[in-house]
Amino acid sequence: MGTIVVTGSTGRLGGRVARLLAAAGVPQRLLVRDQSRAPHLPGATVATADYSDHTACRTALTGADTVLMVSAAENADRLAQHRTFVDAAAEAGIGHLVYISFYGAGPTSTFTLARDHWATEEHIKTTGLPHTFLRDNLYADFIPMMVGADGVIRGPAGTGRASVVAQDDIADVTTAVLRDPAPHTGLTHDLTGPEALTLADMCEIITEVTGAPVRYERETIEEAYASRSAYNAPSWLVDAWVSTYTAIAHGEMDGVSSAVPDITGHPATPLAEVLRRSTT
Repeated sequence: MGTIVVTGSTGRLGGRVARLLAAAGVPQRLLVRDQSRAPHLPGATVATADYSDHTACRTALTGADTVLMVSAAENADRLAQHRTFVDAAAEAGIGHLVYISFYGAGPTSTFTLARDHWATEEHIKTTGLPHTFLRDNLYADFIPMMVGADGVIRGPAGTGRASVVAQDDIADVTTAVLRDPAPHTGLTHDLTGPEALTLADMCEIITEVTGAPVRYERETIEEAYASRSAYNAPSWLVDAWVSTYTAIAHGEMDGVSSAVPDITGHPATPLAEVLRRSTT
């Protein structure tokens, strides 16, 4: 096994992957922006680079066989940062790039950030790098964060469904692909939970598991923008927030894949179990 580089190890998903590799005794290089925040893991070295710094990324990736590219933090320049990192990876001569993308990514996706993921995938293809795309559905772990202080999830999702997926499952898939990327070369894996749920379904599950009453309240698109105006967020970010719900309404997060059990050997984790784990 060649050198594995893991980005995003200071975050939730990349950190999970880094810990799994360390637990398996796999040497890795953690690529972080702030070295002081890098996790201390056995068999791990640390390199420092920002996605927007082409030279630093190329240096940090030189000698790498397989690289995990966790998408950059949401910002107006994210796509440009992705392209810079991908170009640096190609110049560094890495052997395989594993990119964390989004379910249903496409040029006309309703969810605005899914368009950026598609554009990143297309740029990776132009480099000729051997690659694997992991298209994650909405994170099941984040669903409780959508609940307001009044116990309500509000948004224009209608009765659409999302196949929310556990971050632990994504990490398991990612780790398996990093350790043996060859069978996944050129493939796109859709990563989902075991069932597609409406937001009303999710509220019922949260209520059952936590004992706290939670309900879904449907908004119009106009109401959704108005209710989020108090945050004074930039327009591109508000568009992303609202389009998360409209993408669900349009059926773009529906559908169940077998990729998690096929690659990991264990079933995908239901939302209820994700919630139970978070409360123990």
